[in-house]
Amino acid sequence: MFEIGSSLRETRTRQGFDFTEMEFRTKVRAKYLRALEAEQFDQLPGHTYIKGFLRTYAESLGMDGQLYVDEYNSRYVAGEEERPLRTRRVPTQSRRQRQHRESRLVVVAVTAMILLTALVIAAWKFGDPAEPMVQGVNAPSTPSAAAVAKGVSITAARGASFMEVRAASAAGKPLYRGTLERGQVKRFAPQKLTITVSSPRNVIIRVAGVRVKVPKSGQLTLPRGS
Repeated sequence: MFEIGSSLRETRTRQGFDFTEMEFRTKVRAKYLRALEAEQFDQLPGHTYIKGFLRTYAESLGMDGQLYVDEYNSRYVAGEEERPLRTRRVPTQSRRQRQHRESRLVVVAVTAMILLTALVIAAWKFGDPAEPMVQGVNAPSTPSAAAVAKGVSITAARGASFMEVRAASAAGKPLYRGTLERGQVKRFAPQKLTITVSSPRNVIIRVAGVRVKVPKSGQLTLPRGS
C-alpha cells in the first residue's frame, strides 16, 4: 500500500512540473489534478473518471498508471459495483446536464491522449537521431543502428531511478531528465556525457556494448564512444 496523492505530488515536484504544465500534458483540468494529489476523490465525478485521471497523470510522469488504479480499487472500490461518490439527490435534468458535460470532458481527454501518443510515436520513428532531448520530455530521439552499437545505453535493471544526462560536463546541455522505471532503457549516440542517477545499484550503463561501473555517488562522465 502506498499514498496515492503524495506519490504523485513528490514525483511531479521532483521533475519540476507545475499544475499548468501538467494540465497541458495530460489534458486533465488542474483542479482535478490537485484533487488527486490531495486524495479528495469526492470532488471528482466518479470511480471511472478518477481511475482514468490517475492512469493518465501517473503515466505522464513516467510511472506505471495501472499501479495507481489498482491501489485506488483496493482502497475505495474493493470489488463493489461502480457507483458515483456523490449520493446527494439532484433533479433529473441537472443530472443529465452534468453527465453530458462529464462525457464531453472524457471524450476530450481521450482524444488528447490519442493525439499525444501519435505524436510521440511519430517523433520516435522520424525524429533526427542527433537532435538532443528537451529537458522534461521522456521520449528521446532514437539513434541509428550504427550509433546504438557505438553509443551509450542506460538500463533500469533492478528498479526505478531518477536520472539526468548532460552533454560533456555536469553543467552541459541537458539531454534527458526524468525517472527511468524498472525495465526501461535509454540510448544515446556516441558523445561525451555526464550521467547522474539517484539509485546507482538499480542502473546498468554500457558504452559500445561494454558495461562500465557506476560509482556510489551516482555520477560519472563518459568519453565519446569509439
